[in-house]
Amino acid sequence: MGPTSPTGPTEEKPRRRQARGERRIAQLLEAAASVFCRSGYTAASTNAIAREAGVSPGTLYQFFPNKEAIAVGLSDQLLHDWRAMHGQALAPENIGLPLDAMLDAALDPMIAFNVENPAFAVLMHGTDTPGRIAEDISSLHDTVFTRVEEIVAGYLPDAPADELSRMANMVLALFKAGLTLILSHEGAERDAYIAELKAVMYRYLKPLVEDDCPAAR
Repeated sequence: MGPTSPTGPTEEKPRRRQARGERRIAQLLEAAASVFCRSGYTAASTNAIAREAGVSPGTLYQFFPNKEAIAVGLSDQLLHDWRAMHGQALAPENIGLPLDAMLDAALDPMIAFNVENPAFAVLMHGTDTPGRIAEDISSLHDTVFTRVEEIVAGYLPDAPADELSRMANMVLALFKAGLTLILSHEGAERDAYIAELKAVMYRYLKPLVEDDCPAAR
């Protein structure tokens, strides 16, 4: 007997197939993240990703034609999550906070995201990632740079544009260097390096903003 409504049996099967396909894609992307972290992008192979996911290479190729497509799919997912986190970490309302509180509000979610998603650093900062991902990285960097400039400008409203640009570049360079150390340690040592990064940022920014910080007015 055929379906009597749009939610009848003939539509349930395609929905189940779609749900299974989505779960399989998520499984393959999770496996790819593990393999990329372990081997790097260049040394990784579709066979290794299939083994990690517990599926045959043929099953993998049903969803992704090659390794680059897998990397692009993973980077799209990570960038989507990063943009959501970045909106929280670099929110305009953080400008009104005291400098140490602002650093906590900005750095904590950014560090947590990288710790929870180590493949992000592999794909975003690697020298061997595909061109499509490199373009996304450039766009991401521009967006983050602009937000950091805006936050610094909130503490130094009278600073010239070239000075704000240098400070934003320095803040991002400090973050990238500190993050490398943070990700290479675990447990108490990782916590110690997080504290060190915040201390370095604070010591760099405090003399520059102490006379202009909104919280001090």
